[in-house]
Amino acid sequence: MKFSAARDVLLKPLQSVIGVVERRQTMPILSNVLLVARNGSLSVTATDLEVELVAQTEVDVETEGEITVSGRKLLDICRALPDGATINLSLGGEKLTVRSGPSRFSLATLPAAEFPSVDDIKADQSIEIPQDVLTRLIEKTHFAMAQQDVRYYLNGMLLETGGKHLKAVATDGHRLSLCQAVVDGPGLSNQQIIVPRKGVIELQRLLSGEGAVTIELGSNHVRVQLDGIRFTSKLIDGRFPEYERVIPKDSDNELSADKGVLRGGLQRTAILSNEKYRGIRLTIRDNAVVLQAHNPDQEEAEEELEVTYSGEEIEIGFNVNYLLDAIGAVDGDTVSFSVVDSNSSCLIKDPGNGDCTFVVMPMRL
Repeated sequence: MKFSAARDVLLKPLQSVIGVVERRQTMPILSNVLLVARNGSLSVTATDLEVELVAQTEVDVETEGEITVSGRKLLDICRALPDGATINLSLGGEKLTVRSGPSRFSLATLPAAEFPSVDDIKADQSIEIPQDVLTRLIEKTHFAMAQQDVRYYLNGMLLETGGKHLKAVATDGHRLSLCQAVVDGPGLSNQQIIVPRKGVIELQRLLSGEGAVTIELGSNHVRVQLDGIRFTSKLIDGRFPEYERVIPKDSDNELSADKGVLRGGLQRTAILSNEKYRGIRLTIRDNAVVLQAHNPDQEEAEEELEVTYSGEEIEIGFNVNYLLDAIGAVDGDTVSFSVVDSNSSCLIKDPGNGDCTFVVMPMRL
């Protein structure tokens, strides 16, 4: 194998895939990237057995071939070389030689045949949507994913298709976020998949918001094609909760507030909340909400904000971080809170947009 490329041409695909290359691996080959030089192009593949990334770029191929080499070391070498440099890579025996100007590096390799790869994912359906639509679905929901819950199916994001809609849903059992988008073209078949947390975060990193993406949904994998990069992730094998049952119906007790004012009040009051539980009490009454927090050091914070509200008086506690995450995901300048009583979940929405819904469960203070 022998090929050459400009530094920036080689750097881009390496930076795109390096996110899934683990520093400490039980299998040495997983710290490597697979390089395949063929037909005037180079494909760079990285995997951690859960997520696979393949990036392609055009290079000057002199001799076709394939090999695996340390992803981090090759990336660090490319980064360290000067802008505009030309890099020549050639395989001799079990070493990959990297040359650029006066610099020469000799890297250890492992055979390409040993590299684990996912070829056919047996997709049940394929969806093409604008990148910014998928970006929005992930941004509005990813924060509610669980991190290391024993209920493993919560450590990811549900993607659900049906009719004309693609929905993203995430919950950690204490809060829930849901966002949906209309998909052009023929109706979609009903399907639910759970993308693991790492896959969601890696996909979010790759999305630039421009152009279109193709999403292929299989029974064991999801694959997304974008900008010369192919993202493939294993799915979580489990049944996602019936999320629609935990979304409360609209209540007559609906509070409407300026998003910036409410967020500022919550952030200030939260300074003196319990650092572990982050609890904050809301007393909602006629056109006002009183925010209160205290901590084990007997310190207290209180702030009264002007809001639009004409329902019955309610006193309710929440984890302030959950409220701030949900409010931060609202697009408009106004946010609405709907609460039935002090023991019920709170429904948070953007009054001007019904695509996204956020639910936060109350906590006892």
